[in-house]
Amino acid sequence: MRSKLLSKKVLAILAGVGVLGSVTQGVSSPLIKIDGSSTVYPITEGVAEEFQKAKKGAVKVTVGISGTGGGFKKFCRGETDVQNASRPILKKEMEECKKNGISYIELPVAYDGLAVVVNPKNNWATCMTVEQLKEVWKPESQGKKIAWSDLDPKWPKEDIKLCGPGSDSGTFDYFTEAIMGKAKSQRGDYLASEDDNVLVQFAQKEKGSLCYFGLAYVEENKGKVKAIQIKNPKTGKCVSPSAETVRSGEYNPLSRPLFIYVNVKAMDRPEVKEFVDFYLKNAGKISKQVGYIPLPEKAYDLGRKRVADKKIGTVFGGEPEVGLTVEELLKREAKE
Repeated sequence: MRSKLLSKKVLAILAGVGVLGSVTQGVSSPLIKIDGSSTVYPITEGVAEEFQKAKKGAVKVTVGISGTGGGFKKFCRGETDVQNASRPILKKEMEECKKNGISYIELPVAYDGLAVVVNPKNNWATCMTVEQLKEVWKPESQGKKIAWSDLDPKWPKEDIKLCGPGSDSGTFDYFTEAIMGKAKSQRGDYLASEDDNVLVQFAQKEKGSLCYFGLAYVEENKGKVKAIQIKNPKTGKCVSPSAETVRSGEYNPLSRPLFIYVNVKAMDRPEVKEFVDFYLKNAGKISKQVGYIPLPEKAYDLGRKRVADKKIGTVFGGEPEVGLTVEELLKREAKE
């Protein structure tokens, strides 16, 4: 009798603190685990919300943010079903997945521009060159104070205050490859965060700030930060980041495709297969809603075919690539 009373008491305590509800939900509702890029997060979170509404709570989807690199560590250990990535999978990550028996399908879902931003009160730096950005961010500048006037004598003698994503971010990888010519090659003495909202707040507060993060967060925070033009190394023209210039390839070299990677074994679960189908049907609409550039419908068709054929692997060689246009991406996808 006493053991029955104790059992009832334990159940009551669990229910009171909400543990029992979560355990019950865990048993009754299939769970899809997603992690990775903070840049891709708004798209995937939007898709996840719509999917859960459509399923009327029958499936739960969790979307974490640990950066592209951090997410791939979990994904290649088999801890997540879907990986958000703001760059293609790297060779070392491919090897780690292979070692752990993780096969994946690579799916481009949108295009994004990587914005270089300043404080709204900055009325001098309207356009910057790749060389100027390299001077500020190169590893050799570690510990050195650089004033705006060091980059251009017409600019004020005010110290530049830097912020950007941390080293687990795909945005960090892409920026360093595009500007420095080598991924992960960058000074480390700056405000680093995997949360782009933290970077927005820093740029908004510091008059001398110079930061970089995804264009969608600039669109979302108009008036709080200001995106500057980047001089296209090929044309010599100063170009503002926008949906049009990213799509056309004019905004070079800071335009990039965004991806999700899906664990092939996870696709055997009907809820994951249904979620991926739903994602590819709705990615274009939701990408636009959250400030990204949708791919042409042909790209989503190619993605659906890749899923149907269980086309495993990547169309990239395991090394970072910069300046890839939508058309070039489509050609590469179509060859597979």
